[in-house]
Amino acid sequence: MIRPVPSRRHAIAEDLRHQISSGHFKAGERLPSEAQLATRYTVSTSTLRSALALLQGEGLVEKIHGSGNFVRHPLSRITYTGGAGTLATGTTLSAPLRMTARTTTIEAPSHLTTLLNVPTRSLLTEVIFSTHEGRTPHSLAHIYVPHDLAPGHSPAAPPLPDQIAVRLAEVQERVSARLPTQEEATALRISPSLAVLSLTRVATDAAGRVVEAALLVLPGDRADALFTTRLVTEERGSKE
Repeated sequence: MIRPVPSRRHAIAEDLRHQISSGHFKAGERLPSEAQLATRYTVSTSTLRSALALLQGEGLVEKIHGSGNFVRHPLSRITYTGGAGTLATGTTLSAPLRMTARTTTIEAPSHLTTLLNVPTRSLLTEVIFSTHEGRTPHSLAHIYVPHDLAPGHSPAAPPLPDQIAVRLAEVQERVSARLPTQEEATALRISPSLAVLSLTRVATDAAGRVVEAALLVLPGDRADALFTTRLVTEERGSKE
């Protein structure tokens, strides 16, 4: 049986993959420039970038704009535990987890007026919330709260469901897999061809008013979603 000859991009990716696994290129180390690698492998820059994209999609290499391509540290698994929207890591972190948030007031665009069931041009408090392990992004979230419900908070403490000054009656979550937008791929430093885990969380109060909506994006190469349902069994018995 004749085996197909691997394409140049796959052959280059395999060679670089071997050099990474053997320790020739170590975690955190910058790879030679794309021009240098293209010359080394005698291919065009576009072919070289296509090979690097394979490694980026596997999570072995990350491209940092303006700095180059770097060998990634072993990726920590991210688990979204549902409900209150908490994130947990499944392995020991290679660097301290750092959280940043930017808070602004916006007029609700059309897709948010539908999601939050508010009139057009309603004011919302938007928090763009991200977590990083060292230099590596972990997650990206856009959180929206009707402006009259947003508590006084600092940019480091975005409003989450348990911080909103209302009693929640229901939290609905929708999970899907999709390709990232260009903005998401850049923010998470992943290949545009790598799927992300997309979660939409909507919290409502007892009157049915939407009090918070969150759009979360997690890199698909290391993210899981865990939902636990606890069933209460009522014990029946006679009392004398």
